[in-house]
Amino acid sequence: MMISVVVAIGENNAIGKDNQLLWHLPADLKHFKEITSGHTIIMGRKTYDSIGKPLPNRRNIVMTRTPGLQIQDVEVVSNIDEALALCTTEKEVFIIGGAEIYKSTLNIVNKIYLTRVHQSYDADTFFPKIDSNLWDETDVKKHLPDEKNHIAYTFSTLLRK
Repeated sequence: MMISVVVAIGENNAIGKDNQLLWHLPADLKHFKEITSGHTIIMGRKTYDSIGKPLPNRRNIVMTRTPGLQIQDVEVVSNIDEALALCTTEKEVFIIGGAEIYKSTLNIVNKIYLTRVHQSYDADTFFPKIDSNLWDETDVKKHLPDEKNHIAYTFSTLLRK
């Protein structure tokens, strides 16, 4: 099974503040939907809370330290091993955040779908530093600001070496 991360990060590796995204990029939301639709997504409870509902056309798994937590239409587990055990027949699963989940799983991830937002942000949540010795960047697509996306951004894929 391919274990992938999907993340959008600022130039300073920022991913959020006060449990909210830092930017509004419709192209990134569309990109995220295209990548993850029809697949399993794994996220932490804080990320689930910031989204507020299960994402449609995806199997939603939430990791939490809260024993006995139940969320309608979501599978709840206490760690990544439990989450992955539910996905043994999947070709690819997607870890979608947040920071604690990224940090604790980056060592087992095979692929990163990265959106680099070309601006630095005041944030309280950051993605771990990506070690370029461990990853090959492929499929780079740079985008300038436009009428819907007011910040330059780049989509790329990182494959573990």
